[in-house]
Amino acid sequence: MTTEKKRVLILCTGNSARSQMAEGLLRHDGGGRFEVFSAGVSPSRVRPEAIEAMREVGVDISVQRSKSVEEFAGQAFDYVITVCDNAREQCPFFPDGTQRVHWSFDDPAAVEGDAATRLAVFRRVRDEIRARLGEFALTRD
Repeated sequence: MTTEKKRVLILCTGNSARSQMAEGLLRHDGGGRFEVFSAGVSPSRVRPEAIEAMREVGVDISVQRSKSVEEFAGQAFDYVITVCDNAREQCPFFPDGTQRVHWSFDDPAAVEGDAATRLAVFRRVRDEIRARLGEFALTRD
């Protein structure tokens, strides 16, 4: 068994919700096996609803910031995971055997309504991402 951490970059459009939650979850749930980063093709800000939804499951992402995928240009990653179709289409090329994984999740940041309605969608998407990442982590050495 190798002790080298796998480098993972998680991408979405704004790096405000889905990729931020995924970064926090894989870092928290991955048992120290992954070095995790997230970025966006059009970065904005980390959504307060994402911070709250993650706080509810004991994961603090309040210190994370929205980053551009350009910050990671030229870096090697074992995996690049896109969590929305737009990011998959605009994802830059990562050489050197980077494996690309794509999952399309609803964008909780696009949901309208009152705070309770929006937070409910963030929770649902958080749980969907966590389930996928759990499967991902089980199959990677």
